[in-house]
Amino acid sequence: MGKRIGIVGFSLYLCITFALGEYYSKTRPFTPKQEVVTKLHFFFHDTLTSPNASAVLIAKPTLTGGDNSSSPSPFGSLFAVDDPLTVGPDPKSEKIGNARGMYVSSGKHAPTLTMYIDFGFTSGKFNGSSFSVFSRNTIMEKEREAAVVGGRGRFRMARGAALLNTYSVNLTNGDAIVEYHVTLYHY
Repeated sequence: MGKRIGIVGFSLYLCITFALGEYYSKTRPFTPKQEVVTKLHFFFHDTLTSPNASAVLIAKPTLTGGDNSSSPSPFGSLFAVDDPLTVGPDPKSEKIGNARGMYVSSGKHAPTLTMYIDFGFTSGKFNGSSFSVFSRNTIMEKEREAAVVGGRGRFRMARGAALLNTYSVNLTNGDAIVEYHVTLYHY
């Protein structure tokens, strides 16, 4: 019984000490960082065919006709991507980064992708920085827009929009080159 009273007493002592204790800190006035606007222009190379595929099918539907479809990305298909980003439309032009993530074919009647992709830069002044897109991509429209939902490195807390313009596409195998014009607002 004595041990129990001792433990309860010590616990009560700690609680009172913390409750009556004061917290000291230095208060500084808030100075918001200046928002920065960055405009980027690059090309995204999505290759679905072997031997150099940069987008691979990781799951396909069995109930939606995915097995019988002639499309390279039938409704319900899930792809993992590691697509190169270059300064020009030629796949051999200077590589500046990778687009890594996934997309799912989410259009039942019109070819549409829902994509989550992190655009990471591996050279230049944005080396080590990235921004993320989570948006619908209506791939049969020549021009479309995707939402930028975040970033890291120099693009910390990024928001904005990516304007996508199909540069070229091979409908037989699904390979595409997409031009990106991105406007980022970040701190």
